[in-house]
Amino acid sequence: MAAIDDLPPLREVIATHGLQAKKALGQNFLLDLNLTARIARAAGDLAGSDILEIGPGPGGLTRGLLAEGARRVLAIEKDPRCLPALQEIAARYPGRLQLIEGDALKIDPLAHLTPPIRVAANLPYNVGTELLVRWLTPPEWPPFWESLTLMFQREVAERIVAAPGSKAYGRLAILAQWRASARIVLDLPPQAFVPAPKVSSAVVHLTALPEPRFPADPAVLSRVVAAGFNQRRKMLRASLKGVAPGIEEHLAAAGIPPTERAEQVGLEAWCALARSVKAAT
Repeated sequence: MAAIDDLPPLREVIATHGLQAKKALGQNFLLDLNLTARIARAAGDLAGSDILEIGPGPGGLTRGLLAEGARRVLAIEKDPRCLPALQEIAARYPGRLQLIEGDALKIDPLAHLTPPIRVAANLPYNVGTELLVRWLTPPEWPPFWESLTLMFQREVAERIVAAPGSKAYGRLAILAQWRASARIVLDLPPQAFVPAPKVSSAVVHLTALPEPRFPADPAVLSRVVAAGFNQRRKMLRASLKGVAPGIEEHLAAAGIPPTERAEQVGLEAWCALARSVKAAT
C-alpha cells in the first residue's frame, strides 16, 4: 500500500489510541488509505475549497482530503476518543484542519466555512440519510455546498440514483435528482471496513444544480410525493385522494393516468402534479 503522507498506518493509529469501533455510533472504519484517497479524488478538485467532513473517526478520509489538496477541512466528530488521533493530523497539516467535537445533527458548520464548500464523508450509518435530506432541503437554493461525496449502505445509494419503475425508486430519488445530479462513483465490499458490516457500501457524488430541473413548490412537491410513496402499492387516485380535492383532475393536468402507481411516475410529472395542486390552493 502506497503511503499518502508520513503519518502512521491507520491500524497503528487505532491500536495506539484504543479506537475500537462503536456500534452505537454507527462506526465502521475504512483503513485502506488508497481507498480513502480515491474517495477524496471523487470529490473533485479540492484545492480552492473548504471541505465539511462528518464522522472522521481515526482520520483516513481526512488524510486523503488534505493530501489531495483541500484548502481547509472542518471535521465534526462525536466520539471524543478520536480527537487525539485527529489532532496529530492537524499538526501534520498546520492551519488546514479544524476539529469540532459534537453531534453533526445539532451543529451549524457554516460559521466555520468559507465558500466554495464541498461535503465529503464516510457518514455514520445511523445519521447518513437524515443529513443527506437536510442538505437537499435547505430554505433557499442553491445550497451552501457545491457537491456532496458521501458513503452510504449500498441499498441507500441505489435509492438515491434510482430510475422510475425500479424497486429502489422513491422519495429519496426524487428529492436528490430534482435539484442535483447524482451518481455512484465507488463500490466497497464489507471486508474493506473494520469491523466488517453485514452489507456492501457505495460512495455517491451529488453536484448541486443552479436551480431545480423542473419548477415546483418544495413543500407541495414533498407532500405529494410522500403521500404517493407512503402507499406505493395503491393507484395514485387512491393514495393521493387526501392531498387535494379533485385529485384525478390534477393527475390529468399533469399527464398522469390515475391508475398509475407512484414508482411509475417520473420526476417531471411529479413536479407538474405539484404545480397543479399548488395552483388550486
